[in-house]
Amino acid sequence: MTDDEITTRVLDLICDHLGSEPDEVVGHARFAEDLGADSLDLVELVSAFEESFEATIPDEDVSWLQTVDDAIRCIRLALAPLSEAPAPATAAIR
Repeated sequence: MTDDEITTRVLDLICDHLGSEPDEVVGHARFAEDLGADSLDLVELVSAFEESFEATIPDEDVSWLQTVDDAIRCIRLALAPLSEAPAPATAAIR
């Protein structure tokens, strides 16, 4: 899966789950402040990421998800083979 495909899927999932308009879902957009997501929304969004990408996102990675760019980085880490993942890589593929 290419970086562009990952980005597109993440943006689509965010729009679908948060009811955001595509022009609002930009890299620097913060989930809570800019997109109106609460903690339950984030839990559901992470679950959607895991299901869509068939990846596991550890709880410690979820805690630093603040922006759309953070979510894209998190998914890229979860999909990266261990040899390519930056240290420390806590995200793992199922």
